[in-house]
Amino acid sequence: MEYTILILLLPLASFLVLGLAGMKMRPAAVGAVGTAVLAVVALLSYWTAFEYFSAGRDAAGVFPTQIPWNAVWLPIGGALHIDLGILLDPISVMMLVVISTVSLMVHIYSLGYMKGERGFQRYYAFLSLFTMSMIGLVVATNIFQMYLFWELVGVSSYLLIGFYYTKKEAVAASKKAFIVTRFADLGFLIGILVYGYYAGTFSFTPETHALVAAGAMIPLALGLMFVGGAGKSAMFPLHIWLPTAHPAAPAPASAVLSGVITKTGIYGVLVLSTTVFLHDKQWGMLLAVLGAVTMVLGAVLAVLSVDLKRTLACSSISQIGFILVGTAMLCLLGEHNALAVDGTILHILNHSLIKMVLFPAAGIIHLTTHSFDLNDIRGFGRGKPLLALVMGMPMLSLAGAPGLNGYVSKTLLHESIVEYIHLAGEGAALFQVLEALFLFSGGLTMAYMLKLFICLFLERNALPEEVLARKWRQEGEHYVAPASVGVLLAYLLVMLRFGTDPGAAMDPIAAFARDFLGGTAPAHAVDYFAAVNLEGAAVSAAIGAGVYLLVVRTLLIRRGRYVDPIPPWLDLERGLYRPALRFLAQTAIVLATLVDRLGPRLLFHGIPCLFQRLRLWWTGTRDQLLLLLTGEVYSPRPTVEQAADDFHFARYEDEPRRLVGFTHSLAFGLLLTGLGLVFGLLFILLH
Repeated sequence: MEYTILILLLPLASFLVLGLAGMKMRPAAVGAVGTAVLAVVALLSYWTAFEYFSAGRDAAGVFPTQIPWNAVWLPIGGALHIDLGILLDPISVMMLVVISTVSLMVHIYSLGYMKGERGFQRYYAFLSLFTMSMIGLVVATNIFQMYLFWELVGVSSYLLIGFYYTKKEAVAASKKAFIVTRFADLGFLIGILVYGYYAGTFSFTPETHALVAAGAMIPLALGLMFVGGAGKSAMFPLHIWLPTAHPAAPAPASAVLSGVITKTGIYGVLVLSTTVFLHDKQWGMLLAVLGAVTMVLGAVLAVLSVDLKRTLACSSISQIGFILVGTAMLCLLGEHNALAVDGTILHILNHSLIKMVLFPAAGIIHLTTHSFDLNDIRGFGRGKPLLALVMGMPMLSLAGAPGLNGYVSKTLLHESIVEYIHLAGEGAALFQVLEALFLFSGGLTMAYMLKLFICLFLERNALPEEVLARKWRQEGEHYVAPASVGVLLAYLLVMLRFGTDPGAAMDPIAAFARDFLGGTAPAHAVDYFAAVNLEGAAVSAAIGAGVYLLVVRTLLIRRGRYVDPIPPWLDLERGLYRPALRFLAQTAIVLATLVDRLGPRLLFHGIPCLFQRLRLWWTGTRDQLLLLLTGEVYSPRPTVEQAADDFHFARYEDEPRRLVGFTHSLAFGLLLTGLGLVFGLLFILLH
C-alpha cells in the first residue's frame, strides 16, 4: 500500500501549484484543478479503506496496524529520532474517508458559492493546504509528526477564517482563533518534549519500563497534550474562538471548521483515551465533567444567539461536549464500553454530516440577504420548500428525531450513561445528574433548532414585501446553484439511510473503529426503536418545546425582534480572559522594568560602590594603624604619570565635563548580547 503516500502528496502539490501559479490561471481552471486533485485523493482513500478492511483481522481478532511508508526525518541522538510516515489503523482509515469526502464536497460546493469572489485562487489553495494538513495529522506515525501537521491545521484554519481580510471582524476572528489555539498548542508542544525526554521516543507506544521509570512525568506530559486538543476542538474554557470564527469565514470554510477541524482535537483526545488512559477512571471523570459543561454551555449560548452562523457554531461546541461525554464513558465502562465506543465514533461522523449541510445552507441564505442576523433574514425561507427540506432534515437529526442518523448516536451515548449508572454503585447519583444534563442539552438542541426553523420558514419579515423584493433577489430567480443542491441532497440521502436502518448501515461502521477505541462487541444488537430508547428522545423533545415556548417566545423576543440577553460582563473573553492577560502583561512589564533598572544598577553601581566602601574602610584602617605605629600620616606622592592621568589635575573649567558611563554605551550592549549568545549556546550544548 505504498501508494498511500500520494494521498498526502497530491494536496500538497495542489497547494503549491495553486498558491504559486494560481493568479495566472482562470478561476474556472483553478476550481477544476483543485476539485480534480481532491477527487483523486478521495478515490485513493476509498481504495485504501477497501483494501485495509478487506485484508481481515489478525490472529488476535483485530485489524492490524500497518505502516506502508516511513522515513527518519530528524535523528536526535541514541534511540530518539523523529520520523515521517503513513500509519494505518481502523480510526485513521475512517478519518481518511471522512476528510477526503468532506473536502471533496466542499470543493464542489465552492465552485458555485465562491464564484466571482476576489481571491478565488487563494481560497482553493488554502483548501488544499487544509486537506493535506488534516490527512498528515490522522496518518501520523508518531506524536511529533502529529504536532507538525497539527500546527499546519491551525495555520490553514487561520487563513480560511481570515479569507475576507478586508473586513475587520474577519481579521479579529482569525487572530482570536490563532492566539487561543496557540496558547493551547504551547501546552501540546511542552507535553511532547517532556514525553520524548522521559519516554525516550515520540512513538504512540513507548516501552513499558520507560513509562514506569518516568513516574508522574508521563501523565503530566499527556495532560499538557490534552490542553492542545481542548483548544483545537473548542472545549470549555477554550471555546471562545469558535462562535466568532464561523460568522467571519466563508460558508464552505465554516463547514470545514465544524465538520473536520474541531475533530482534530477530539482525535487527539481519543488517541490519549484509548492508549495510555484506556479504562482509567480518573481520566474518565475529568472528561465527563468537561463534557457536561461544554455540552450545556454550548447549547445555552446557541439558544440565546441572534446570529444564524453563531448559533450553528455554538451548536458545534455543544456537540463536542456530547462526544466528550461518550469518550468519558468509554474510559469508565472498561470492558463494558461497547455502547460508548459505538456512540462516540458515530456521533463524530453524524455531526460532520449534519454540519456539512447546515453551514452551506446558511451560506445560501447569506448570498441572497447578505446577513446572518435573524431579524434581517426572518421569513427568507417562506415559499422555498427545497431549502426547508435541506435545512429541516439536518436540524431534526441533530435534535435527535427518530428515523435520522443523529438519533442513533445520541441513543447509544444515552444508553452508555444509563449502563454505567447500574454499575457505578455509590457514585450512581453523579451520573444520574449527568444523564439529566444530557437530556436537557438534547432538549436545548431541539429548542434552538425550532427557533431557527420557525424564524426562517414560518415567520414573516417586518419589512414590506416590495422592500424585501428590492433588498433580496427578485422572485423566481435561482437562489442556489444546481451543483450545490446535488451535493446537499446527497448528504440528506445518506442521513436518511443511516437513520432508517441503523443496524445495517451504521453498526458496521462502528464495528470497524471498535478495535482502535478499545471497545468490545455488544452482547446483543441494539433495538434503536424500542420504547425505552424512544422515551429519551421524547423527553428531550418535550424539554425543547417547553424551552422554546417559555423562554424563546416570551423572553428572547422583544417588540417583535430577537434579542441576545447576555450582558457584556458575562462574556468570558472580555470579562475574564482579556483582563487576566492584561494584568499578566502589565505584571511582566513591571518585573522586566525592575530587572532592567535594578539589575544594571546593582551590577555596575551597587556592587562597585560596596567594594569602594570596603576599600575606603581598609584605607582608613591602614592609615590609623600607621599613625599609631609611626606617628606619621600616610601620604603617597603621585608620580608624573598619575598626575597626567588625573582629570582634575591643574585644570579649571566653568562647567566640568559630563561623565558618560560605560553601561550606557553601544559597546556595553554588544558585549551583553555576545555573552547571552555564548551562554545560550553553552546551555544547548551541555543539555
